[in-house]
Amino acid sequence: MIGGVIAVVVGAAGFGAYALYGGASADDGTRAASTDQKPEVKTGPLSATEVTTTAKAFLTAWQSGKVTEAAAATDDSAAAKSLLTGYTKDARIKDVTLTPGTPTGDKVPFSVKATVSYKDTEKPLAYDSALTVVRRTSDGKPLVDWHSAVVHPDLKDGDKLVTGEAGTPPVKALDRDGGELTKKKYASLGPVLDGLREKYGKRAGGKAGIELRVERGKSAKSDDLSDKTLLELSKGTPGTVKTTLDPALQTAAEKQVAKKPRSSVAVVRPSTGEILAAANASPGFNTAFQGSLAPGSTMKVITASLLLEKGLASADKKHPCPKYFTYGHWKFQNDKKFEIKDGTFKASFARSCNTAFISQAPKLKDDDLTKQAQQVFGLGLNNWAIGVPSFDGAVPVQSAAQMGASLIGQGGVRMNPLNMASVSATVESGTFHQPYLVSPDVDGRKLATASRTMSAGTLSQLRELMSYTADYGTAAEAMAGVSGDAGAKTGSAEVDGQKKPNGWFTAYRGDLAAAGVVQQGGHGGETAGPMVAALLKMGG
Repeated sequence: MIGGVIAVVVGAAGFGAYALYGGASADDGTRAASTDQKPEVKTGPLSATEVTTTAKAFLTAWQSGKVTEAAAATDDSAAAKSLLTGYTKDARIKDVTLTPGTPTGDKVPFSVKATVSYKDTEKPLAYDSALTVVRRTSDGKPLVDWHSAVVHPDLKDGDKLVTGEAGTPPVKALDRDGGELTKKKYASLGPVLDGLREKYGKRAGGKAGIELRVERGKSAKSDDLSDKTLLELSKGTPGTVKTTLDPALQTAAEKQVAKKPRSSVAVVRPSTGEILAAANASPGFNTAFQGSLAPGSTMKVITASLLLEKGLASADKKHPCPKYFTYGHWKFQNDKKFEIKDGTFKASFARSCNTAFISQAPKLKDDDLTKQAQQVFGLGLNNWAIGVPSFDGAVPVQSAAQMGASLIGQGGVRMNPLNMASVSATVESGTFHQPYLVSPDVDGRKLATASRTMSAGTLSQLRELMSYTADYGTAAEAMAGVSGDAGAKTGSAEVDGQKKPNGWFTAYRGDLAAAGVVQQGGHGGETAGPMVAALLKMGG
């Protein structure tokens, strides 16, 4: 239990009242402060005492139910008061015990133990959170840096906690073979199961229970985050939703991402678009479906299809790969400044030569890459309907240097493993099939389509490029042992502030396509490659 007493000091307001009603003046010997003298504002790092005292004042007031006092100890008292009031009133949380841990700099961890009570049902609640103390610029006063996550780490600013009858009944999600999908069995599927419940809970035939949940605000919903159940007080009756996930592949995908921090992977069936597996090393956010990351050189699959279609490249014809190429006043270079003299486009693709692609930028229109991604690969139109929230990729129209950078998966291009698995799937099948987790037959929703397909000649050459890369290029080491009709492309995406790039890998083998990313992992062939290849070896 947090002890301590909060003292309230009346300052300028008290003095003003005294003077107003005839109190002492400057003439009676009391020296008045000069109106020109500004009070000293404390600056610089916070002391350990300031951090612990501020944290104690906030936590003591919160625990005691003194919401106004607790809010006043933050740098956003209005937002803090609203959420802390709702903590008791809407979330129905009582008997709160807050225990601070050992501060680390300006950050103070603390544990929460409480009881959630609704009508005749009660259940204990326990979790860990943290707060950060900052110095207010205007007067130097130390205050709690207010964010909703202080109250509960699953809250985003604008969210709130609510206890009551669930807005949607629970669902029992099944894999393609009828087995139940649970967070305990598949750690990555938490966000997926939340999304399935939000979309299908009311139509799947279940009955709502009583729960403590996070209700998302506008900003979180704009990021496609679903409401989240934190505690079930009484279970509802779940409805049933069948997914396309393959239990063996999902299990394997979970094992693969567990080996590499900040990794994500997705597997799809090219002939149908069915999502067979998706896993993330960090289970709190579904990077595999909702990530928005520069895909690096895996984007060259799309760019190569564009250059082949326009006759600006041909697999076995000579193609420039100089050390440098300047476009839009930016000087682009290859990894370790390599060059290929008198090499073919196939050689440049296999070695992932940046300048081979950017050298063609002057011959392209600003929107050529955008159209190729949208019209052939079904990306960037924000119309995928996979059954849970997803990001459909982005290839914005850009000009000058940014357009050149987009050709190699930098600039404004953003993708996730599901997007890039779909790219390989489109190459393998020859036609874009929108990935989906729940069959459209369940709810009659319309899947996205591409407006055109690649010509037979372009498709044949693109498969040749990816096959050659899998056998002899940057993907060869990872793809060793992947037999049959297979193709691959590696990628490394530079990110500001990161010492190592994000490593990407996309590939197909028969009727199986997969892609993965390891953030801050380095070269894709060494990091994401083995993860993707291991999954491709399981089927085809």
